[in-house]
Amino acid sequence: MTASKGKGLPQRRRGAALEDALLEAAWAELEEHGYSGFTMEGVAQRAGTSRPVLSRRWVGRAELALASIGRYLARHPVHVPDVGSAREELAILLRKWSDRATPAPVKFMLDLRNDLTPAPGDLSNVRRSLAEQIGETDMLGAILQRGVERGELDPRKLLPRVITVPVDLARNEIFLTLRTLSDDVIYEIIDLVFLPLVRRD
Repeated sequence: MTASKGKGLPQRRRGAALEDALLEAAWAELEEHGYSGFTMEGVAQRAGTSRPVLSRRWVGRAELALASIGRYLARHPVHVPDVGSAREELAILLRKWSDRATPAPVKFMLDLRNDLTPAPGDLSNVRRSLAEQIGETDMLGAILQRGVERGELDPRKLLPRVITVPVDLARNEIFLTLRTLSDDVIYEIIDLVFLPLVRRD
């Protein structure tokens, strides 16, 4: 449930419960005002607390916003079951990842990237920080391993740079359009680009 502006946190909340409530208030502020209008003061007011309470946990608004995005992603985990086909499992993964990532989280990350990265526009540190915060299992790795075990994929072709191709292409499409991936785009990424690189001969 989104925190309501003007409703303070119960004073007895401490530790993880307090932090979770603060991040919920931060997400509500992002949704209502976007990152351009996101302030520590606004979050504190919404949460019914003071800015020093936030500053003890996050250095500034960019770190707080990123933590709030990470909480949102962690609360919407992506799981892909074994459906007997690496192609279809990859399609499910890209669909779920796309649905979770757009439009709000991606737009917020694009808006705050220059406040978080040493090189303007470089989102690699942001992605690593979110990955560490979410602690999500490697669903792509699990899908590819199942494909290898079924004899669909060649493990010798699953090089580090190759493995990232479907997610990198999906991410690029989402960042450019700020829309969820269509089925056509998903299967173009899988069928025209990725599977020809890794399919067993």
